[in-house]
Amino acid sequence: MSFETILTETHGKVGVIRLNRPKALNALNGQLITEMNAALDGFERDTTIGAIILTGSDKAFAAGADIREMKDKTTADVVAGKFLADWDHINGIRKPVIAAVAGYALGGGFEFALACDTIIAAENAKFGLPEVTIGIIPGGGGTQRLARYAGKAKAMEMILTGRMMDAGEAERLGLVARVVPVEKLFEDALALAEKIAALSHPVIAAAKRAVNAAFEEPMSAGLALERNAIYQLFDLDDQKEGMAAFLEKRPPQFRNR
Repeated sequence: MSFETILTETHGKVGVIRLNRPKALNALNGQLITEMNAALDGFERDTTIGAIILTGSDKAFAAGADIREMKDKTTADVVAGKFLADWDHINGIRKPVIAAVAGYALGGGFEFALACDTIIAAENAKFGLPEVTIGIIPGGGGTQRLARYAGKAKAMEMILTGRMMDAGEAERLGLVARVVPVEKLFEDALALAEKIAALSHPVIAAAKRAVNAAFEEPMSAGLALERNAIYQLFDLDDQKEGMAAFLEKRPPQFRNR
């Protein structure tokens, strides 16, 4: 499948999606969202792919939603068109998605990064939800994810003022896994993705599901989900291989089954 607003590539077991609207700093419009979701689905179906990287350019991961596309819409328009409904598609992807963020990740760009499973940030990364400064509020999950991940006080301060935070502040808050030089961003993100993709894909999917439950379920439900998940993994060939390899002091040969 060919795309106009994104670029896709593979590096062994890693799929890469690059947002590619450079003149608009990768602003998110309907076409880009549709193409990004199609690419995510393609990598999800590809049994050779074990992890996915979502990235942009050195100047911008994504500088927000495309204001030109939104400015003349009415409430009736956005309701009838189910505006933002397909922005949550990334949550249904079972494979780990790593956001590699350089430059601006604002509004919807920040929301997409937060929806990924982890974020590697370049030193020049800037994060923010500036929607109130143009007369709306975050609508792609920002009010919910930022509050859960950074706490109410920080979320309120950022969302009610629209201010940006730098990569260092985001790392201190636990929003990003680590901060690296711009020139090493993709290299580091790829190394992480390759390490994940080399492991058992069904085991990684179970681990991702269990961690996400910590943000979506009460503690008792999350613990039950975790326990049920590990019970099911004992029927995998990869569990037998992993434990045998450990005892035999050799690298495991996972077959994703």
